[in-house]
Amino acid sequence: MAAHSGAGGVGLGHVGIAIAGKAVAICFLAGICTAILAPGLPPSVLRWVGLLAGLLLWLANPRWRWLGALLTGMAWAWLHAGWGLDQQLPLALEGREVSVVGVVTSLPQHEIRRTRFQLQIDGDTAQSAGLQGRTVQVSWYDDFGVTEPGPRIHVRAGERWRLNLRLRAPRGLINPGGFDAERHALAQGIAASAIVRQVPTPQRLSAPAGLGAWREQMAARITAQVPTGSSRYVQALALGDTRGLGEADWQVLRATGLTHLIAISGFHVGMVALCAAWMVAGIWRLLPWCGRYCPRPQAVAIGALIGATVYAAVAGFGLPTVRTVLMVAVVVLARLGRRPVDVAASLALAALAVLCLAPLSVLTAGFWLSFAGVAWLLWCLPERGHWLGSFLSAQRVATLGLLPLTVLLFGQASAIGPVANLLAIPWWSLVVVPLALLGTALEAVSNGAGGLAWRASAWCFDLSWPLFQALGSGRYALWWLPEPAWFALPLALLAAIWMLLPAGTPGKYLAVLLWLPLCLPWRDRPRDGAFELITLDVGQGLAVLVRTGQHSLLFDAGPAVADGFDAGERVVVPALRALGVQQLETLVVSHGDHDHAGGVAAVQTVLPAHSLWAPPGLALQSEAGPTCGAGQAWQWDGVRFEFLHPTPGFPYLGNESSCVLRVQGRYGTALLTGDIGEVIEQRLLKQVPAKLHADVVLVAHHGSGGSSSRAFVAATGARLALISNGHGNRFGHPRPDVVRRWQRNGAEVLATADSGALQVWLGEGGLQVRERRIWRSRLWDAAERARAAAILSDIKNAATAPEG
Repeated sequence: MAAHSGAGGVGLGHVGIAIAGKAVAICFLAGICTAILAPGLPPSVLRWVGLLAGLLLWLANPRWRWLGALLTGMAWAWLHAGWGLDQQLPLALEGREVSVVGVVTSLPQHEIRRTRFQLQIDGDTAQSAGLQGRTVQVSWYDDFGVTEPGPRIHVRAGERWRLNLRLRAPRGLINPGGFDAERHALAQGIAASAIVRQVPTPQRLSAPAGLGAWREQMAARITAQVPTGSSRYVQALALGDTRGLGEADWQVLRATGLTHLIAISGFHVGMVALCAAWMVAGIWRLLPWCGRYCPRPQAVAIGALIGATVYAAVAGFGLPTVRTVLMVAVVVLARLGRRPVDVAASLALAALAVLCLAPLSVLTAGFWLSFAGVAWLLWCLPERGHWLGSFLSAQRVATLGLLPLTVLLFGQASAIGPVANLLAIPWWSLVVVPLALLGTALEAVSNGAGGLAWRASAWCFDLSWPLFQALGSGRYALWWLPEPAWFALPLALLAAIWMLLPAGTPGKYLAVLLWLPLCLPWRDRPRDGAFELITLDVGQGLAVLVRTGQHSLLFDAGPAVADGFDAGERVVVPALRALGVQQLETLVVSHGDHDHAGGVAAVQTVLPAHSLWAPPGLALQSEAGPTCGAGQAWQWDGVRFEFLHPTPGFPYLGNESSCVLRVQGRYGTALLTGDIGEVIEQRLLKQVPAKLHADVVLVAHHGSGGSSSRAFVAATGARLALISNGHGNRFGHPRPDVVRRWQRNGAEVLATADSGALQVWLGEGGLQVRERRIWRSRLWDAAERARAAAILSDIKNAATAPEG
């Protein structure tokens, strides 16, 4: 009988491996990634057919289970992507104001000018059709002279509100090195972005309730009981609440490679699970009669799972914590079933569980860093050894194994990260975090009981933070790397595997060569007499990079709003880094309007230009620099740069004083016009008519109706007209008649709002252009292109109508 039972156990184990083994999990993940990389969604019928066929192969035929897992992963990801896109804002509600009732589901972020939070709209039929049960990202602006950040708008997590919202579908700027807001919205299940309207007056319908409200209340108690500024770090380590961390804090954390520690990580959840297991074991030893109802090994396992789950809930169920809870759950279930299970198998099952519940989590950086980090450690580290040697080996494995993903996901690498982690991991994880958790547990039992432990945690954190600030402030602490080619990641991963093979493996040092495409990507710079022009997607503003063989010029730096969005910081600087620009020789500010000059300060702080040009009479941060005047010219690498406007003595008149720059190479000419209007266009037609001819023209004033006169358009003879404008901007740029005018003159018209960043080459191959939104087409772009086509149908119809 015993032998029969054992055989049955082995059989069950084999079945489990067949259905949910490590190789199957990898195939399932590969199928999801393949689907996500596809340029569009297949029809709904094919998605369901693929899912059913994949499940049959996976579950019913062991020979084809890997192919079945691959096919199932593809179909499941496509289905979820389709559902997510269907949940996004219906076209009929685009730009409309609607009244909704919903619950605040996130911790509100209180900034200087606004409060941001996620609102889960009620699912009842009283809500607007197409919004029931959906999540929207809400911005509530408060511009009544407030100069300090703080919760002036008293929105709390867990409250129910009646709000009047102006809605827009999720849409982001598409640039090299830029944040992909549309991918983020799809991964997080956000249906729309919204702005609160003050009329009618917003109404709070219920007090805070639920886990989010408890977390926010606990964060407020930490702030009240920890008088030093380090309370924000205790909030992050105890609750996963990083709202209090500023850009300076994140800069230090990025430079030192410690971002994975400042918020609650899987390691912290594991510590809590271990402590819970010890507590249960102690209780069972003190009260032996408890074993009559549940054996001690099973009770310890259940206690560990409960402890891990409770702590993950306190942390807001972030992906690293969920992964650890699932791994603990697999081990606990195996213990309850009295079956062996190794850590690698539990990781595979945890990955399968996460991917089955949320296949679009592969769109987040946290998924890859969380699972890849554990997988590397399991593959490379020995099972036994001295604790110090194991710790050092873990750091080496994590550094080499995760470096390719870090560079690909964030475009950066921390040079002193390994050293900082050697110091931070033992001190923060074994001293600072336990004290923060102890304070939270005591505070949950009795109000005010956690203050001492929280203050001790803050004091211990303060002992180490100055050291990490010093390490992170070094010039070479953080390396920003250019955007690599598609094949750089697999080569770097192969190099990491090669270098982590056992000692004595031949050619390990040659693996360094495989890192070169990732860390030193080839940059195809223009040859002598050629140049490249990149119009960045900065919204309603302008930023254009002009590159020759050895030089770079930035024409304008994008918009910026006081204490708000700064395109210089959020768009221009990351794009310059992704394009491999390490030094700007010249920065031209066409004129002083905030949509052109707003980002100058941010760019100058990070990549200060050797020379800054501006129109006469425009003061930029009290910097005395050269002024752009007609006739001023210079030459770089066989390319001539010349200003055509303003003329000497021309007063500063805002738009009409815009610097007009002509860039002439051996293979073509480009004309950058700023925001000039028809009056200046007529002056240029009289003064320098021959110099207006260009292959590429940056359409003046974002395509407004006051520019691009017929005579000026005809004089340029442009083959390509570029427009830098914001999607759905309130000015209606570009105007349909302006688009029609350029098109009828033989020019192809491209706008950043539709195409993302526009990259133009004028070289030996002639005029070449790349639209980034199409070149880097993503799964969710097909739906976005359909939406954009519908919104712009009136404009296109007007563009084909006769000009009146």
